[in-house]
Amino acid sequence: MPRGDKSAYTDKQKRQAEHIEEGYEKRGLSKKESERRAWATVNDRTGGGKKSGSGRKKKKAGASQKTRSAKASRKTSKRKTAKS
Repeated sequence: MPRGDKSAYTDKQKRQAEHIEEGYEKRGLSKKESERRAWATVNDRTGGGKKSGSGRKKKKAGASQKTRSAKASRKTSKRKTAKS
């Protein structure tokens, strides 16, 4: 697949890029620069085009994991202050 080929993108990603590109053009950017920025934005938001293989997308730590660790640290600090 040559550079710049958009066949690996979903229809939704293509629609998003078109919409974003129109917004950049309304702001006064050139057609070429608008297209470049639009695809960069789509790649940033969705992780790029379709890729083969399972489990390729990196998952971020969810809020539940952060919440659990925050609660655990609060519990231990309460115990320390109660014993003092």
